[in-house]
Amino acid sequence: MILTTVPAGMNQTNCYIVGCETTNKGAVIDPGGEGKRLVREVEKSGLDIEYVLITHAHFDHIGGIAEVVEATGAKLAVHPNERPTLEAGGGAALWGLKVNPSPPPDVELADGQVIEVGELDFEVLFTPGHSPGGVTFYEAKESIAFVGDVLFSRGVGRTDLPGGDWRTLERSIKEVLFALPDDTVVYPGHGPKTTIDRERRTNPWV
Repeated sequence: MILTTVPAGMNQTNCYIVGCETTNKGAVIDPGGEGKRLVREVEKSGLDIEYVLITHAHFDHIGGIAEVVEATGAKLAVHPNERPTLEAGGGAALWGLKVNPSPPPDVELADGQVIEVGELDFEVLFTPGHSPGGVTFYEAKESIAFVGDVLFSRGVGRTDLPGGDWRTLERSIKEVLFALPDDTVVYPGHGPKTTIDRERRTNPWV
């Protein structure tokens, strides 16, 4: 699997450029900002980007969507519960900020759905709590999960933003993410990667 991590935007949100080594098909997960820079990184990868996949629609995860979609022609995939936030600019106005408007989604994500990117199969896991329509993209063959802001290395997502709920977040982590195999590598929206085993054993929040 091809995987490049590009921290971007004022919050250094991890944008992931992922691809299938066999077919050269790819996807961009959470292009949070610095859209032109992300486009350059995509071009550098040489991948044929088929999807822009959004874990959730907070402004620091969507700020580069417009540029990436325009440059690649990729389909934008978002859970329907996140669409109001996406259309409202990800809540940027709450912080006195602006983001480039996103085009409307092409694909509505649903729990259990599989997004095929070449020979990669990203299963959509519904993991709300940090946001009402948060999802995780899980690739079982590669033992990796892109979790957005649900779970971090020794941390969890905040629940004080509109649509956040602690009990829902806790349930998403304990019943969905912690049900994944121990060796699953977790790629969060911010900060370093971790593993399910490590977080299950040492995360002080859950």
